[in-house]
Amino acid sequence: MMFLGAFLFILFFVLIAPQSQHFLLGLATGASAWITDWAPLSYFLLLILVVAPIAGIHMIRSWPERVDPDNPLAKYRREMPLDED
Repeated sequence: MMFLGAFLFILFFVLIAPQSQHFLLGLATGASAWITDWAPLSYFLLLILVVAPIAGIHMIRSWPERVDPDNPLAKYRREMPLDED
């Protein structure tokens, strides 16, 4: 978290450089070409990528609360007689 400002500063200058813009545009073009070429399979994979985090969040939120068992020695500690001299 300490280097977030420096990271964003560097990322800003990387993204405005013409070479990196060309590279990122080429990646996006290649990905869109792959998606259209492998249409049924790629749509299924994209669906899995979208649904998996949503299903994980739902599973974590609906998980039952953990109930810790009582300490089995607690009843013996309560019953200890007090020595009053």
